[in-house]
Amino acid sequence: MRGALNLAVCDVHKDRRESAAALINKFYKENNDSVPECLPYLDFEEILARKDIDAVHITTPDHWHVPAAIKAARAKKHIMLAKPLGLSYPEYQILAKELVSNDVRFHYGTQQRTSDHMKLGYNLIREGAIGEVERAEVWAPGKNPVESPVCDEVPVPPDFDFDRWTGPAPMRPYCPDRVTNNSSWFNYDYSIGFLGGWGAHRLDILVWILKEQVSGSYSCEGTGQFWAPGGLYNNILSWDVKCKYTSGLEVHFVSDDVAQAGMLNFRTLKESNGTTFYGSKGYISLSRSSAQSDIPEIHQKLNNFPKNNDGWINSENNTMGKVFVDIITGKSKELCPLDEAIISDTISHMGDITIRTGRKITWDPVKGEVTGDPEANKLFIREMRSPYTV
Repeated sequence: MRGALNLAVCDVHKDRRESAAALINKFYKENNDSVPECLPYLDFEEILARKDIDAVHITTPDHWHVPAAIKAARAKKHIMLAKPLGLSYPEYQILAKELVSNDVRFHYGTQQRTSDHMKLGYNLIREGAIGEVERAEVWAPGKNPVESPVCDEVPVPPDFDFDRWTGPAPMRPYCPDRVTNNSSWFNYDYSIGFLGGWGAHRLDILVWILKEQVSGSYSCEGTGQFWAPGGLYNNILSWDVKCKYTSGLEVHFVSDDVAQAGMLNFRTLKESNGTTFYGSKGYISLSRSSAQSDIPEIHQKLNNFPKNNDGWINSENNTMGKVFVDIITGKSKELCPLDEAIISDTISHMGDITIRTGRKITWDPVKGEVTGDPEANKLFIREMRSPYTV
């Protein structure tokens, strides 16, 4: 079987989809590859209808992630899905059923599980190198260094399908700032902010390594700050959340500004993201480009990787795509399965919900609900705008 081919691209911006297709076709031509032409599409469901396409990579704004994945699974297309997972727990349950029913492989694009120092950290902790893990600290960026713009409504450009971009989310007035990456990350109609968007990376490492300890019920409480009112951005941009699991594990999940205020004093390189595992024998702290431990021999192993001049580990995050192809072709098992994506994404949502409600909440993964708190539970259920339903 020859390597994976890109046969189609989809985007609601006409210039983007056409330029992407042209770029791909140019690459194949320059490399003398005699392959079918890569075609641009406005409607992703036309791609799903093609029998010659086996898999899709979904990189839409967050609010489209799971609805698009559900439709892809029903079309029997294998799925690599950008993080974070989504906005509505009932949709996660639908996706899980469709993956099984249609024998579809799933790959959550959290990027870091293929990095060598992450894999080493995984093996060391799973093998008991730091003893029984008692608590973990997780931190991630809360915002980008941007201002929240005011949305002054203007006509929708003729080469942009704003209705399709909005999809299942509520329809709002159009302005160019509404459809940028920042707005899709920091507006509650489309996401829960970097609690999920960046938290997905770091919480994924937590779940990957401690899946058994974080699979049960847990309570969360915490505080946070929102973007100032008046602009487009209205999500949480700074948070301090503590979760306690029935397994006994305690997880402290915070934004980078909170972490930099004291949590990272032990760190030689105070990276803006990371997950620290504290065991009965010591700790291992893993970030995207750095790692350390208070156990000398472990610390030496974790830092025995190529580094740049500033001391950062040269991570190979771009290998996730190759792993996806290997999963599709049966060369390897699923590395980032949906059940683990649901666990990590739900932690982000519990942080969002406990801050928005201002009270302690408890998540029951068996029932799939916030226990005894219907008002809080409604925050994890989003209505889908017609006709963009599943």
